[in-house]
Amino acid sequence: MNTLITTVTERGQVSIPSEIRKQLGLEPGQRLEWVVVSDRECRVLRSAGRRVASARAMLGFARQFRPVRPTRAWLADLREGEE
Repeated sequence: MNTLITTVTERGQVSIPSEIRKQLGLEPGQRLEWVVVSDRECRVLRSAGRRVASARAMLGFARQFRPVRPTRAWLADLREGEE
């Protein structure tokens, strides 16, 4: 593989060249580990851990434990003891 160069943005972000992403099988959300080797070198590793689920995925998982009901039904149950 030839040498590929990227630039660090003002926010400290770096784009990974597509050739490297494809070769390593990196996907959006993939976690990377940065290891400082010396004052001029660092090593980037794919994290062995599982991908962190987003909040939306957790809500989808929680849906299996509670019935899906319209808001009116929930409010009726909550207000039942108020009268």
